[in-house]
Amino acid sequence: MTYVAVSAISHPGLLRERNEDSLVVGPWTLCGTVTENPQTLVFPLGTPLVVAVADGLGGHPGGDVASSLVARRMASLGPALSSPVAVRDAVNACNLAVYQAAGGEQDSELSGMGTTIAGVVAQPGSVLVFNVGDSQVFAASGDGVRQLSVDDSPPHPPGRTTTLVTQCLGGSLTYRAVAPHVAAEPLAPGDRYLICSDGLTDPLTTDVLDEILREHEDGRAAFELWKAAIEAGGPDNITVAVVRIGEE
Repeated sequence: MTYVAVSAISHPGLLRERNEDSLVVGPWTLCGTVTENPQTLVFPLGTPLVVAVADGLGGHPGGDVASSLVARRMASLGPALSSPVAVRDAVNACNLAVYQAAGGEQDSELSGMGTTIAGVVAQPGSVLVFNVGDSQVFAASGDGVRQLSVDDSPPHPPGRTTTLVTQCLGGSLTYRAVAPHVAAEPLAPGDRYLICSDGLTDPLTTDVLDEILREHEDGRAAFELWKAAIEAGGPDNITVAVVRIGEE
């Protein structure tokens, strides 16, 4: 039997008062919480399984509300995400839902709330990679770490954080459509993926990510990635999901 093992951890970091990241793994969500020990879930590879990170926009009201709304909606839609078109439709529906929940231009405490989204949908034979914003998806193999997502943010050097994104879900007072990045990749037992918020990738270089993923598997890898980001200053919320395709 082929299965999907997902090990995840989410933490506010050292400088933020609260965690505005949310995570979805199949029907399971982790929203705005604090964990220092990875949770590992295992699913049979069959019905489309969504694993995604949503990073609420810092400096905006309701970032945690936006990210949790999107995570829960993606969890409910996940089993139907069998094609790139279905994924795009789901992400666009999440974008509209964030605006509706924010109350538009009304004097709402949630006006302008927004979030990124990045993740994969695993199904037999293929994985659909998607994102809007600067949360990231990587493939991890013997050839090294390869970024699969497309950053919607200006380039910046490691160690320097940025709150600028060129598109996100919500994030403005009036509705703005988004163009989700969606791509299909072949999937086979042994494949590994890293999905994370920029609280991991801002302070750490790709070489560091690669070294940790080569040295550790599953939950230990997720823990060591989080630990490295904390030791690098933990400037932002950190959410990490390590996905492995296994076979019994």
